[in-house]
Amino acid sequence: MNIRIGHGIDFHRLQQGIDLWLGGIRIPSELGCVAHSDGDVLLHAMCDALLGAAGLRDIGFHFPDNGPEFKNIDSKILLKRSYEMIKKKGFSVVNVDSVVCLEKPKISSYIPEMRIVISSILETVPENISIKATTTEKLGFTGREEGVVAIAVVLISNNF
Repeated sequence: MNIRIGHGIDFHRLQQGIDLWLGGIRIPSELGCVAHSDGDVLLHAMCDALLGAAGLRDIGFHFPDNGPEFKNIDSKILLKRSYEMIKKKGFSVVNVDSVVCLEKPKISSYIPEMRIVISSILETVPENISIKATTTEKLGFTGREEGVVAIAVVLISNNF
């Protein structure tokens, strides 16, 4: 059995008048992520973690932010494509552990739905997807509500 760990992190600036997408769902908010895609930092961090664990470089390599085909793309599509790439190498997801750093809105009530969305893409059960939410206690750019950060760690395995 081959077991690998991958780590991903993503940052996006926040701005009024843009939808906030996290974990594949739209969250009611006055601020959303400025991005080439839909700006879902959580799914982007998970993509990087998956790709890195399989030795497949990073999200920017496969889905460049200057590619017109990725303009406003739903990040669930990017996660699905990332998962398909690791699957092609014989890997499956054991578990995902992640955290979103965001001052507001509070997202804990949305986490169960996010886990369902993500687990269906990664062909696993929601119990294998951990999403935590935290603030930075008003410190730094996230504390000033200028941006959001997501970090993800994945464990993947194959039977080779």
